[in-house]
Amino acid sequence: MTQEPVRVLVVDDQKVIREGLSMMLGLLDGIEVVGAAVDGADALRQVSRLDPDVVLMDLSMPTMDGVEATRQLAAQGTRARVVVLTTYADDQWVFGALQAGARGYLTKDASAEQIRHAVLAVAAGDAQLDPSVQRRLLEALASGQPSGVGGPQPDPVDDGLTSREVDVLTQIARGLSNTEIAGELFVSEATVKTHVNHLLAKTGCRDRAALVAYAYRTGRATVP
Repeated sequence: MTQEPVRVLVVDDQKVIREGLSMMLGLLDGIEVVGAAVDGADALRQVSRLDPDVVLMDLSMPTMDGVEATRQLAAQGTRARVVVLTTYADDQWVFGALQAGARGYLTKDASAEQIRHAVLAVAAGDAQLDPSVQRRLLEALASGQPSGVGGPQPDPVDDGLTSREVDVLTQIARGLSNTEIAGELFVSEATVKTHVNHLLAKTGCRDRAALVAYAYRTGRATVP
C-alpha cells in the first residue's frame, strides 16, 4: 500500500521564495504542496480550508508574523505541525517560535534534503532543529534562559520517570530520532515510541523540542 504524501502549506511573504520553495518541494518524494500563503493571517485562513499536515513557515512577515501565526494555530488546536524556515537564527526568533509551538526550525541555507527530512520527521511526530539552532537553545537552557521554553516543569524527583525513560530522554536531548534511539538502546522502535509517549504524559511536555528543554532544565542532560 502506497503511503500518502505529506501535504504542505508554504508561507512566505516574498513571492520569489514562496514560488521557489513550492516548486522545489513539489519535486521531492513524499511531499505534496497544497497551497502557498503570503503572511501569517493568510496562513491561518488556508490551514482552515486546506487542512495541511505541515506548515513551512517564514517568521518575519507583514500583517502577522510567523511566531504569532504559529501561536494561533496551536491555540486553535489545528493538527498541522509547523516547521520554521527563516533567515533568522537569533534567540528572540528561535525561542519565540518554539514557545509558540513550532516543531521544527531550519534556516534558509538548508538543503532540499534537509527540508524534506524535517517536513517528514515533523509530520511523523518528531521535532527537527537545525544543529546551530539546537546548540543555541541548549546553551541558553544551561545558563537558565529562556525561562519560558517548554513551560513550567515539575521538580525532577517528582516526575516519576523510570530509568529507561530517563535513558530515552537523554537520547532525545542528543537530537536522536526514534530509530537511532532504538539502535542505541537495543530495543524496538515501537518500544521507543511508547517511552516517548510516557515521557510526554509524565512531564507535561507537548513535543520533542519541549522534552529537550526539560532534559536540560532538570539536569538529565548537559551541554558538552
